[in-house]
Amino acid sequence: MPVLRSTSKTSRRSRFAAAGTLLAALSLLLTLPGAASAAGSHDAAAKKPARGTATMGMGVVAHDGQGGLPRDTRAVQTEGVDVSGHQGNVAWSTLWNSGVKWAYTKATEGTYYKNEYFAQQYNGSYNVGMIRGAYHFATPNTTSGAVQANYFVDNGGGWSRDGKTLPGVLDIEWNPYGDQCFGLSQAGMASWIRDFVNTYKARTGRDAVIYTATSWWKTCTGNNASFGATNPLWVARYAATVGELPAGWGFYTIWQYTSSGPTVGDHDRFNGALDRVQALANG
Repeated sequence: MPVLRSTSKTSRRSRFAAAGTLLAALSLLLTLPGAASAAGSHDAAAKKPARGTATMGMGVVAHDGQGGLPRDTRAVQTEGVDVSGHQGNVAWSTLWNSGVKWAYTKATEGTYYKNEYFAQQYNGSYNVGMIRGAYHFATPNTTSGAVQANYFVDNGGGWSRDGKTLPGVLDIEWNPYGDQCFGLSQAGMASWIRDFVNTYKARTGRDAVIYTATSWWKTCTGNNASFGATNPLWVARYAATVGELPAGWGFYTIWQYTSSGPTVGDHDRFNGALDRVQALANG
């Protein structure tokens, strides 16, 4: 029996020693530069959203911050919303009764995603009386502007002269999946945007609305001023005032002013009365 107790103690000591050696080795491994880099890369990858889940304005708060709500002004403006698959089935009658008169729905992203709730959102807003339109979340690092414009038009982004359909929107903003300018130079980005809007107009006869934030536009296009004469501006800024506009635009057509509004988060103001919204729809 004494021999057995001695063997048991020796075995336990051996196991503890082996475990200690293993823990020490793991600790050393984690302190190595390569291991730290790999851990950091894993954390960064975990924070990236899944492809297709990008939404209009999702980078605004992180890059531009968030202030108060717009102050009352004498200017007549018309309340609207923008929605995506993130909202699922939208309570359009609730929004209509709250004073929302127009809406934009995400149709596509890149050439790999179509909003699975598009029909309910796009047709549902129309059916309660809203003037509606569709938007495309651009990924300029995946395919050309022309290819994405065609994908957008083919999957809900077209236009019809029915008095209740707004021209399509190019949502061009911070890349949620990587480099904020999608790896393009400023000139390259401006060229990509031009490719998209030219193709969209050739397909639909309408100039696409450009949605962007002033700070992103400055950084990623060099504050290119060549689009203001043709493409209506939808500017994103979550603050009491719209602030500085991108170069080339003397005024905004739409202002996305919050991502935390009632019923659905993203609320917007059209710069004019309802008849001006109708005028944009009519072309």
